[in-house]
Amino acid sequence: MTHAPLVARLITDHGATPVDADTLADFTERAGDRVLFFCGDPVQFPEGLDVAVVLPELQAAHPGRFAVGVVARDCEEVLARRYGSQRWPSLVFLRDGAYVTTVPGMHDWADYVARVGQALAMPPSRAPTIGIPVVGAGAATCR
Repeated sequence: MTHAPLVARLITDHGATPVDADTLADFTERAGDRVLFFCGDPVQFPEGLDVAVVLPELQAAHPGRFAVGVVARDCEEVLARRYGSQRWPSLVFLRDGAYVTTVPGMHDWADYVARVGQALAMPPSRAPTIGIPVVGAGAATCR
């Protein structure tokens, strides 16, 4: 799994969990609040690097409230569709394995802290996807 250095720092320095198609269920189905970080291509979506920098600060603003999973670049498209996420970067909030909400983009600090607080207070809901995806034989996976 190759990440931009600022994104990799979430894993090496801040205890985030690397997540790919094989480890998604293990990460998301644990008890408590979890956030999947979808950075996107840092060249195309440079604000993803900004989110990578402020994400540990958002955790500090809500101490002990959520764990972070950093989604592998080669799996982002496939896994984002699973949660109806269509914008890069995005934070997908889950609780006890169930979808809660998505906070897309980068925000001013006070607004970001408030949005994360609201997400942590929301009940689980249905992910904004369109039904069940149909996959044909021989479909590519995110590897």
